[in-house]
Amino acid sequence: GPKVTYVPPPPPYEEQAIFARYPTGSNFDKYDENVVEVSGLDPPAPLLSFEQANLCPTLNVNIAKAGYSKLTPVQKYSIPIILAGRDLMACAQTGSGKTAAFLVPVVAHMMRDGVTASSFKEQQEPECIIVAPTRELINQIFLEARKFVYRTCIRPVVIYGGTQTGHSICQIMQGCNILCATPGRLLDIIGRKKIGLHNVKYLVLDEADRMLDMGFGLDMKKLISNPSMPPKDKRQTLMFSATFPEEVQRLAGEFLKTDYLFVVVGRVGGACSDVQQSVLQVPQYSKRDKLIEILQSIGKERTMVFVDTKKKADYIAAFLCQEKIPTTSIHGDREQRERELALRDFRSGKYPVIVATSVAARGLNIENVQHVINFDLPSTIEEYVHRIGRTGRCGNPGKAICFFDNNSDGHLAQPLVKVLSDVSFE
Repeated sequence: GPKVTYVPPPPPYEEQAIFARYPTGSNFDKYDENVVEVSGLDPPAPLLSFEQANLCPTLNVNIAKAGYSKLTPVQKYSIPIILAGRDLMACAQTGSGKTAAFLVPVVAHMMRDGVTASSFKEQQEPECIIVAPTRELINQIFLEARKFVYRTCIRPVVIYGGTQTGHSICQIMQGCNILCATPGRLLDIIGRKKIGLHNVKYLVLDEADRMLDMGFGLDMKKLISNPSMPPKDKRQTLMFSATFPEEVQRLAGEFLKTDYLFVVVGRVGGACSDVQQSVLQVPQYSKRDKLIEILQSIGKERTMVFVDTKKKADYIAAFLCQEKIPTTSIHGDREQRERELALRDFRSGKYPVIVATSVAARGLNIENVQHVINFDLPSTIEEYVHRIGRTGRCGNPGKAICFFDNNSDGHLAQPLVKVLSDVSFE
């Protein structure tokens, strides 16, 4: 393809913008009602408050500025486990604070041990590598990391595909302690000898089930089998997701020490209980009319519509615009500049509707998404759980509607009934 020239805009530098946060909702305190199970030997006791963790004063100030005052269950259990140096697999519902659950203790360790990366070395040697499946998600994790390292000498860097490689290298060369990366760009930069791995103390896989499955599993194996990557007993490996199918739990063993701990908040792969789910039986040929009817009744409320193909995302977005419903779209064939613009326009409310493929299904924190509509159901129930988790985040209520067509969606009928009944019984 043509040479990629896109350079993303620099992140904000004003304190207020760095610490911009997602508002917690009225159901935030209900997280404490979730049952938490920890499997494995000798888990450390959960934390009751951030103060109890004995973090350094700078980190405590940053945690407060970022608006974190009360620990969510995944944070209560994960932070002490990571501070104790244990490997971890953690499963907790969408929007319940998993990113801070790994960033806070990793940053705490790095501040305690001191960091070494300098901007004068040809090859940077980060202490922490965080990998996530999509460009938008890894950028979001990077922006979150900037909050916790504010006014410290720890430098986070983000690199991802669809942007100029020279720009990624330039960012790294200025010093890199925490490297946030998508798999393809990470392996490319390692291959160019701009990143050395022998100093890696923390390897974090976010959306770990996605990172270990067909999509990125080979890339992850390449990463951990790189000759300069410390073996698993010489590094700390952390995996987080809202879903962990059993076969992925088995694969994870290759990456983790034998005494790793498995934290499950609620049910493995359970849907967020703050999302009101509705299933409508809609045959293929009626879907467009039904979508317009729903969107017209919703008005200007922020809505994500998920479809199964890139072509359909553009087609439905164009169709809705013709119907005078301002809509944008995001999918893997759009240039990175267009993807970032689409999200910006959606976040700002310029376009209250965004039509997306599964590229936007995982991890994205977009304020005030009140509705998720599954125009097409995904191929797996895990993907469904992630998609509807774009609403109902951080204790805010949300609504999800899915169009169910007997001919194309039969494979999801049973798992869908289970996800719906699990939530209604809690």
